[in-house]
Amino acid sequence: MDEKDKINKILKILNKIYPTTPIPLVHKNKFTLLMSVLLSAQCTDLNVNNVTKNIYPKYYKPEHFVKLGRKKIERLIKSIGIFRVKAKSIYLMSKQLLDNHGGKVPKSFEELEKLPGVGHKTASVVMSQGFGIPAFAVDTHIHRLAQRWGLTSGKNVIQTEKDLKRLFPKKKWSKLHLQIIYYGREFCKARECYGLTCKICTTCYPNRKNPVKIKKA
Repeated sequence: MDEKDKINKILKILNKIYPTTPIPLVHKNKFTLLMSVLLSAQCTDLNVNNVTKNIYPKYYKPEHFVKLGRKKIERLIKSIGIFRVKAKSIYLMSKQLLDNHGGKVPKSFEELEKLPGVGHKTASVVMSQGFGIPAFAVDTHIHRLAQRWGLTSGKNVIQTEKDLKRLFPKKKWSKLHLQIIYYGREFCKARECYGLTCKICTTCYPNRKNPVKIKKA
């Protein structure tokens, strides 16, 4: 199977299973989306949503979190992993948004990545899901699936992002990012498929016998 055939088969399977891709992190505006993505590091979307459902009805602007201060933010998010680090980032990020951007979330990778606690992956999610600008946010899960599906050499998430952007049309990046995440959670699981049992793995590699060894991000 050549590269083009593989890409078409993957897209066909994903589009059939996930014709629509709702954003998994519940949010109220672009700022709360940014905050939720920041909170989701080393944490499930479900856990983030369970915490923020009690926060966002009352606190949903940078000025709210600056006024709260770090200690109160810690108490609000204490059930989330590394909550003290994240509380500090939320407080400093909120302050920087007020000081430098008039309280608005900036619409560029460069400005987003200057914010405390915001890396390239977080910026990619916000650009894609918040502003509708094509981006391909690659996390450890997408990195794993891209290796199983033979789409990348797997050196690191930076290389994987480059490879996926080269292989798939730009207009599909944002939807495809979510489709791959959903598919990985449901079918190509870390400790179940190993590149041997799911529909995409068996379609792309029908003769594969041994589990795929993953190069960690």
